Amino acid sequence: MTTMTSRSRTRHAVAAAAAAVALGVAGCAGTSPAATDGVVTLTYWMWDANQVPGYQACAADFEAANPGVRINIEQYGWDDYWTQLTARMVAESAPDVFVDHSQQFGKFAELDQILDVSDRVAGSGIDLNQYQDGLVDLWRGQDGGLYGLPKDWDTVGLYYNADMLADAGYTQEELWDLEWNPADGGTFEEFVAHLSVDGNGVRGDEPGFDKDDVEVYGLGYNESGGGYGQVQWASFALSNGWSYSDRNPWPTEFSYDDPALVETIGWYRSLIDKGYMPPLAVATSGVGSQEALGAGAYATLIEGSWNARSISELGGADFQVAPTPVGPSGERGTVFNGLSDAIYAGTPHPDEAWAWVEYLASPDCQLRVADEARVFPAVKAASDRAVSAFKDLGVDADAFSVHVTDGTTTPSPVTDRWAQLQTIMQPTMDSVLSFQSEPDSFGPANRRVNELLDD
Repeated sequence: MTTMTSRSRTRHAVAAAAAAVALGVAGCAGTSPAATDGVVTLTYWMWDANQVPGYQACAADFEAANPGVRINIEQYGWDDYWTQLTARMVAESAPDVFVDHSQQFGKFAELDQILDVSDRVAGSGIDLNQYQDGLVDLWRGQDGGLYGLPKDWDTVGLYYNADMLADAGYTQEELWDLEWNPADGGTFEEFVAHLSVDGNGVRGDEPGFDKDDVEVYGLGYNESGGGYGQVQWASFALSNGWSYSDRNPWPTEFSYDDPALVETIGWYRSLIDKGYMPPLAVATSGVGSQEALGAGAYATLIEGSWNARSISELGGADFQVAPTPVGPSGERGTVFNGLSDAIYAGTPHPDEAWAWVEYLASPDCQLRVADEARVFPAVKAASDRAVSAFKDLGVDADAFSVHVTDGTTTPSPVTDRWAQLQTIMQPTMDSVLSFQSEPDSFGPANRRVNELLDD
């Protein structure tokens, strides 16, 4: 699921998710919040419009088994979602249950705005081993409490225009063998150079390539990634032996001054200078990275598994996905993130809210969601079914699951200071990628970040 600036789940709110517009869809047709006397109506918030149908189906099944409860699903676009949720928390009128993000839950837990479900989990006898390894720990507070149950997981992959790939003389199988290094970029840089084409049809690895007049960039991106970089630079840094922090969750210090990150960003930025990636001003000009991929302005794009289906459905070309390249560590790298469902501490119906959250985290609901081929559910058996469902749609889901299989994932960092951290790292990374400062500026920025953790 990451944004941190990115799961950046920002892209989870695709164009279909109209900002500030709630669907207000009840679990069963015709049901509204003004339910019959004696029937409890729970409001459930989501941000991903694409996932609503799957959870409507779960709500219908839940209501059939719990006739005294109705589920009212409301969906908002990503940015509006958190703005509205924060306002509702302040007004003490937040939804009973809402989809939570690993970068957000820390502050909610620290402010006692969501419920610790540890006792309920133990009382229900839920087997936490049924979830993909590492997901449960994303939801543990500093007090040891558990503030949600895993609902899905995500990694990233290298999406590409298969028509451009064929024209460039590459096969899909060759993309699985790409490797990179910060010295010369390896076969991965050779690949993005060859897929870059200027206005005269000259490729990036051919004499006469005009980096100031690029028609197709070999690798696209959407913004700098701030201190997270999930769908920008993180896969490269992680496969270069870098770690975000000393521990996770609840780090005591971050590692943005690590030479492994500094040299990674230096190489990553060099792709802009060579014309293989767009300047930051172009990447942030208002045209989304997926739209640019669909329009043929980008040949490849690192993006999250949560967008696999929407990218596969882009018109104009055949779009496929491969895993991220192998780095100097000898392994691939990716952020491993996931979502949970949180119970608002002020809900007047905590027992009913727990019953709904328990069902959302169950194999029954997650297997149904898996069949929708939108995300990879957290329950291992449901993950396997989702891989099959994606393959039925022509999406090579192994490009995402290979990280889980090979153990090349890094859990998304969890801290209650993420918002403050980003006020430091976002402008720092923006400045570096726009060539206004050098990667060694991460040193002073990292000291300021770590001072936040000491407050």
